[in-house]
Amino acid sequence: MTKGLQSCDAVATLAESIWVAIMSLRIKRVYEAPADDDGLRVLVDRLWPRGLKKQEAAVDLWLKEIAPSTELRRWFGHDPEKWTEFRRRYRAELDGKKEELETLRRRADERRVTLLYGARDEEHNQAVVLKDLLEGKA
Repeated sequence: MTKGLQSCDAVATLAESIWVAIMSLRIKRVYEAPADDDGLRVLVDRLWPRGLKKQEAAVDLWLKEIAPSTELRRWFGHDPEKWTEFRRRYRAELDGKKEELETLRRRADERRVTLLYGARDEEHNQAVVLKDLLEGKA
């Protein structure tokens, strides 16, 4: 590889690192205690979490409209066997939510954003899909 191409690769890697540092996203179960470093706490569930008082949740923004549709949520049922198809279907639904996604991107550029979800499964939920999408991951 030539020196010029190596420099381009280094610049691209640096630019990607800066972008990830600027867009600070994390995911967290809404039932976990709020932390000082959570930043903006955004609930991305369509339904309010069972048994949780609004004050305890310390949710700054509730984006129900960005959550999976009721039909998709019911179909998925948090079944890991359906995860790949859930991700595909949910991303298709998110194609129609450009404005809401842009709101989250802008907020994450300004400060840390913690995407909150109620599911027990920490690996198979809509917050994981949203975070990956916002960070430009497949």
